[in-house]
Amino acid sequence: MPAQLRNIILIILALGLLGSAISGAIYLGDAVGETVNSNAVKLANARAEKTAIETERAANESLATEFLKENPEYSALASLENANVNGFEIRTAIENGSGANVDMESLPSLLRGQLPSQSLSTTSNAEKRVAPPRMCEMPEDYFDNLERPNGDAKLPGYTDENGYVRSYKPRRGFLNEREIQAAKVAWGYFEQFTQESTGLANSVGGYPSTTLWDTASYISGLVAAYELCLIEKPQFDKRIMRLLTTFRKLKLFRNEMPNKVYHTKTAAQVDYSNKPGEIGYSALDIGRFMVWMRIIRNRYPYLANTIDNMLLRWDYSNIIDEDGVMFGAAVDKETKETIYAQEGRLGYEEYAAKGFALWGFKPYFAHRAEPYLTTNILDVRVPYDGRDPRVFHSQNYVVTESYLLDGLELNWDLLHDDASSDTVHSDGWRAEFADRIYQVQHNRFERDGYMTARSEHNVKGPPYFTYDTIYSDGYPWNTVTPRGDYSPDHAAVATKAAFGLWALWDTYYTDILYEAVIELFDPERGFYEGLYEGGTGHIEIQTANNNGILLASLLHKVQGRILTGGAGGSEVWYTRFRDRDVRIRRKLPDPPQQADWLPAYRHPAQMEETQ
Repeated sequence: MPAQLRNIILIILALGLLGSAISGAIYLGDAVGETVNSNAVKLANARAEKTAIETERAANESLATEFLKENPEYSALASLENANVNGFEIRTAIENGSGANVDMESLPSLLRGQLPSQSLSTTSNAEKRVAPPRMCEMPEDYFDNLERPNGDAKLPGYTDENGYVRSYKPRRGFLNEREIQAAKVAWGYFEQFTQESTGLANSVGGYPSTTLWDTASYISGLVAAYELCLIEKPQFDKRIMRLLTTFRKLKLFRNEMPNKVYHTKTAAQVDYSNKPGEIGYSALDIGRFMVWMRIIRNRYPYLANTIDNMLLRWDYSNIIDEDGVMFGAAVDKETKETIYAQEGRLGYEEYAAKGFALWGFKPYFAHRAEPYLTTNILDVRVPYDGRDPRVFHSQNYVVTESYLLDGLELNWDLLHDDASSDTVHSDGWRAEFADRIYQVQHNRFERDGYMTARSEHNVKGPPYFTYDTIYSDGYPWNTVTPRGDYSPDHAAVATKAAFGLWALWDTYYTDILYEAVIELFDPERGFYEGLYEGGTGHIEIQTANNNGILLASLLHKVQGRILTGGAGGSEVWYTRFRDRDVRIRRKLPDPPQQADWLPAYRHPAQMEETQ
């Protein structure tokens, strides 16, 4: 190749490389410019957001300051050096009782969070109910010094305040050797079937799946195991902290509330076949879980911040409406959109409503018995939900469990009642209805010879679950599947119902129920679900719900009402996010005042009767 031609080619190549370099530099320069501009925009937005938050906080603080100048009765504030999260701490007149008529709407949000929750003890100066000692720490004469049930001069029936005095009394006393053995066996279920990786317990034996309802039953078993001295504090703390840590990170159904079902080994959302997927949430399950969150928060204050922050992750905007109606969520099979539907029927609905009320929500409609009807079964007017299943697409099962849980955990009391005698049940109609549920089963035994302790329960093999009812679908003693199919062969004496009735009704009949189920267990796996009415043996399956309620029944014998009074004062649950709109968007409540308390009803007169 001639030298001149070679030089020309080299010059062309050099120019090409130079052009590529210049193009690359221009492109790189553009990219860097875009990044710089993007970062500048982000920085500006961050500064604007910070300025907006500071401006809103300053406005709120200014509003609070002005409010305090105009309303000196709320004026005792801590100095800013001792200030809490919001810079304010209300004490004074509010604590002295003059806060009973607080106008929550006019009170700035920053101050509302600092209001102490009002309860019967704070408004009446009555002595607050405190947690009793653990069984192993009780003196030998502990029960000799207790107020004797029904020892007052009050006659059975409704009080002037719509409380209710029962004609029956619960069992109280130390556990005997058989009962301690039963407690150990029931706790053995949770030792066997709690997953180390998540702290979640299997709902049914070795099947790694659970719901919030069954998780609450596990918590009830854990609290009972500690209070009955089956385990000590290090094991209790390890278990409850592992569980709460999992819930702090739990994936929520569409960023709202916990999914109906979770895999216990991975804490992943699953459907009822334990396959990955989100399927909605249950207001009833969540309500029961919140009962137990309040129980452990009140009993063990060192867990308070963990529990508060866990529950603050949830979005309550769709689960309770302004009228106090509870809603569950499901997924439309075709559109995949979220469907919200009223959830709960007589018995379970009111119990779950109390779970929300314990955290300051106002589930007024959900707590009412109406609409209800009654039917005459063996001379007892048995109440049942009056909503037509053909219209509302939800069955109206009458079973024992929801009334037992209310009695064991809450003493059939209203949630503000942290001071009254255990012999007077301030949520009067709940106690009265519970007595009817007991009485009709007692009468069936006396007249027909059937031992009866009816509740829903799992069964081994199809249909896997049955509603063993006192009344449903127009028939007494009707045993049906979740699809509504008649399944009389699965009628049974439910172990959890037998123990619960035994704990809350001290009668010869519940002694018979107790003897029928006290040995109904596998020593390695816990108590069986129940004993078939037809004489075909026991239900060969163990569950968290059954063993958890059994342990709660034994704890009630020793300590009485399981929910104890709170420590009082401010709670993170009520104070956090006061300077942001998160509380409004998620419908987080204010500390309940006397005007917010659930009302006390009475239902001595029957409504429309079906028979």
